Amino acid sequence: MHNALQAAIEQAFAQARQAMRAGQADAAWPWLERAHILSQRLPLRHARAHWLMLRCGWQTGDYREVAGQLPRILAAVLFSLIWVPLGNTGRARVSAFAPMPLSAELQALLARDEH
Repeated sequence: MHNALQAAIEQAFAQARQAMRAGQADAAWPWLERAHILSQRLPLRHARAHWLMLRCGWQTGDYREVAGQLPRILAAVLFSLIWVPLGNTGRARVSAFAPMPLSAELQALLARDEH
């Protein structure tokens, strides 16, 4: 994994954790989604994104999110190296199988990692 992608993933996790500690779930979700998209092909980081989504859902009392993240944690560990729906934000309210559009910035980060 190249340094820019690794730094972007760690920044997203750090920003999400900071927002969650401050009780600002609305600010945490975009960072969690970004971390998820960038880490989809890295099983442990991918599972970490889902774990933090579960915790954020728990923190806000969104039990649909909590329940939706449980199978996604397991799937992240088992299937990240086989297939992922590129660009999927990882939230429980979207299909776990739906690819989604990527911003140019995220495309560039992910494309650099493939070379």
